[in-house]
Amino acid sequence: MTKPLPAKPAASGRQGPVELDVAGLLDDPRTRIIVCCGSGGVGKTTTAAALGLRAAERGRDVVVLTVDPARRLAQSMGLSRLDNTPRPIAGVDESAGGRLHAMMLDMKRTFDEIVEAHADPDRARQILANPFYQSLSSSFSGTQEYMAMEKLGQLRRSDEWDLIVVDTPPSRSALDFLDAPERLGRFLDGRFIKILTAPAKAGGRAYMRLIGAGFSMFTNAITKVLGAQLLKDVSTFASALDTVFGGFQERAEQTYRLLQTPGTSFVVVAAPEPDALREASYFVERLAEERMPLAGLVLNRVHRSRAPELSAARSLAAAETLEESGRHPLAAAALLMHADRTQLETRECRLRDHFTSAHPSVPVTEVPAQAEDVNDLTSLREVGQALATPN
Repeated sequence: MTKPLPAKPAASGRQGPVELDVAGLLDDPRTRIIVCCGSGGVGKTTTAAALGLRAAERGRDVVVLTVDPARRLAQSMGLSRLDNTPRPIAGVDESAGGRLHAMMLDMKRTFDEIVEAHADPDRARQILANPFYQSLSSSFSGTQEYMAMEKLGQLRRSDEWDLIVVDTPPSRSALDFLDAPERLGRFLDGRFIKILTAPAKAGGRAYMRLIGAGFSMFTNAITKVLGAQLLKDVSTFASALDTVFGGFQERAEQTYRLLQTPGTSFVVVAAPEPDALREASYFVERLAEERMPLAGLVLNRVHRSRAPELSAARSLAAAETLEESGRHPLAAAALLMHADRTQLETRECRLRDHFTSAHPSVPVTEVPAQAEDVNDLTSLREVGQALATPN
């Protein structure tokens, strides 16, 4: 599996995984795309935003693209909303010459852009007004993944930014866009589409013969749900596929190959929790199967004791003594809190070690749990600093 940068060894005297060099990853001009993936609720969007902000303030022209329909990215950057157009982020320190833009994928608008770019104005208006197209572009299974590939390819081909950070949807659908070229090919080459394009290619009589050959039972069932106009709408749309979307699969395949190059780095984000690390293992294994360049794992929201020399057992014993004496209740409460934190740290370390024993070659960096929610540039900078600081 290709890695964009050599990982640094773990700190001297510490037993643990290979360390992920986030600072080197962001500063290396060869890094052009960073894809953040992970299950929901682990801080993936925050990580993507923090990476983008740090890279921009260190002199790079960055755009952060979120495919997650939630609006956490906009909120963390002080914006009321994001849309399908990259928007500049105010408050970024541009003294090093960098810029930061952010956008949220609008799959229907991206689909519309493809139609407008590859059809003459009259044909584009006809397609955009087609009811089947409107349904396909806004709710058809897989459309979001197709459009994510298309938008990423557009951003990369524009060459306006030297770093693109992609915040993928939560859970395993985060990697569905890797299947977009193959799934699109199956859709375009499928028997259903070939039947629907028959009227335009063979005339009405041929179409009626197809209906008589057994297609009528299927279309009657669909018509009951969506209406008698469905077949005409779908046929009209399907007849435009060759001329309007002929290059779509090719572009998706080009973007897929782009994701496999050393200039791309996948960063898996997880929390030190069993379910999140199981999902992280899935991502690591899937990326290896697809020969995608994995940079490493960001273990987010990690708890660490500020007095590691004081064990949980000693804390509990001291707290019990104080409680029995009835003296220093605040000290007893602090000792109990420290014991809880130490036990939590032990559980998290055990989970981390289980992951790293299963994936010993995957570099890891840890980000401490923040005292407050990350919802502005100041707190994003703190996360970025933690990401780039060796553990």
